Amino acid sequence: MIGPLRRWRVMRQRDPKPSYDVVIIGGGVHGLSIAYELAKRGVRDVAVLEKAYIGAGGSGRNTAIVRSNYRTPEGVSFYDESVKIYERLSVELGFNVLFSQHGHLTLAHTDAAVAGLRVRAEVNQLQGVDSVVLDRDEIRELAPALDLSDRPRYPIHAALYHPPGGIIRHDAVVWGYARRADELGVHIHQGVEVTGIDLADGRIAGVRTSAGPIKAGTVVNATAGWATTIADMAGVRLPIVTHPLQALVTEPLKPFLNPVLVSATLHVYVSQTDRGEMVIGAEIDPYASYSHRSTLGFMETSASHVLELLPSVAGVRVLRQWAGICDMTPDFSPIIGTVPDVPGFILDVGWGTYGFKAAPVAGRRVAELIATGITPDVLAPFTVERFTTGRLIGEKAAAAVSH
Repeated sequence: MIGPLRRWRVMRQRDPKPSYDVVIIGGGVHGLSIAYELAKRGVRDVAVLEKAYIGAGGSGRNTAIVRSNYRTPEGVSFYDESVKIYERLSVELGFNVLFSQHGHLTLAHTDAAVAGLRVRAEVNQLQGVDSVVLDRDEIRELAPALDLSDRPRYPIHAALYHPPGGIIRHDAVVWGYARRADELGVHIHQGVEVTGIDLADGRIAGVRTSAGPIKAGTVVNATAGWATTIADMAGVRLPIVTHPLQALVTEPLKPFLNPVLVSATLHVYVSQTDRGEMVIGAEIDPYASYSHRSTLGFMETSASHVLELLPSVAGVRVLRQWAGICDMTPDFSPIIGTVPDVPGFILDVGWGTYGFKAAPVAGRRVAELIATGITPDVLAPFTVERFTTGRLIGEKAAAAVSH
């Protein structure tokens, strides 16, 4: 069995060249998506540098929920494009990414929350996104295991139903992008850490790495959790704070939960995988840290909140628990685009807790930016300049629960 496993490789192993046209820092789903999209456009002298292994960061430490039912017009149109790419990604990459569109339910427990969901539904519908507010009877048809009585401390009054939402296999997406990028000529270097960024006359000249210096006219910061560390190397300060994010998985159960469930009031969300496991997550930890340690407090709090929604799972055992780190911006929206003061430095950072769902559209549009030198309209609202002009994109209403 060892023989076939050794022969099957996602990508080839190469030594880094002394120079590339484009260097992408970060071998997660964003970095690999950008590399693949650049290669599709004929820009193939590209290197992806990953200090560990591909998917080692946020791409391997998330709950892989895909949706587009955000709150702002900018966010809705952006994530909707990503959902549409995900829907045909298996065919495009020739690799099954196991995208299951079982729907997404955001629960409302108060009158104010119901009003908020109605606003989100209207924004979604105006942007052509399928979202509708459901009453209790309609919710019961989609998720009969939910406690829809008046017994809970926070009874469920309504929900925002988003049929295109669902879950995806995160490692399959990473492998699919890596394999196709490699086939198109991209060099993917694992175990190569970036230790510095070189400038010449104020613009990007290359990077310093654990494998030696590499010249490049364009460097992309596609790191998750470490975005500020990389940006500091280029003399760029970003309004980002890194927080831990935790999740857990239960033992497998017979299929009983079709849509993804989200409760902002309880700060918890839950889905069931195709293997039957319940994946449970919550809000980011309320302190800045680079820690990947999970905590008993998270498990206790999340379990109790899930039991308020799904009391029938009281005897289910937890199999494993993990933590990742997330880069949070002040307005809960990402930072994508050029840095005016450092030509050649491109940002694809600040994704907080929802970067995985955005990888296809971010990769496609960042590649377009690099190849053409023109910022695509869908990226224009997310540039770093918004923090000096005051044109923030307040996405907390749709992103406060960490998925």
